[in-house]
Amino acid sequence: MDDPRIDHNPTRYSEWEIGVIDVALLDIIRRWHLRDQVSLREIARRLGISRNTVRCYLHSEIVEPAYRDRRTPNALDQYAFKLSFWLKTETTKSRKQRHSLRQIHVDLCELGFEGSYDRVAAFARQWRVD
Repeated sequence: MDDPRIDHNPTRYSEWEIGVIDVALLDIIRRWHLRDQVSLREIARRLGISRNTVRCYLHSEIVEPAYRDRRTPNALDQYAFKLSFWLKTETTKSRKQRHSLRQIHVDLCELGFEGSYDRVAAFARQWRVD
C-alpha cells in the first residue's frame, strides 16, 4: 500500500477535476507516450496501473498539477471577524478619531488574542487589498 500509484485513479474524476497527480508519474507517462512512442498498454504494464488511468492522464489538459493552497490555522482566525469589523468602522471615522493598529492590537489582546502585532498588521494590509 506504500505505492503512490495506487491512489492515482483519475477515472473516478471528470477530466477537469483529476485531483492530485504525482508529477513524476505524469512526466513518465507523457515522455514514454509522446517521445518514445510507447503504447498505452505497455505504459500501463510497466507502471502497474490501469490503461484507463494512463489514457486519462494523457487526455487531460494538465501539464503540471495544481495543488490546493496550504491553509494552516493561525491565532488570528478566531478574531478575524471582529478585526474586520473594527477595521471597517475605523475607515468611516475621521483621521484624528481613528485608532492605530497598535491600539487595535492592544484591544485584541484584552479579548484574549496572544499573537503578535505583526500578524494584525499583515491582516490589515491584506484586508485593505481585498
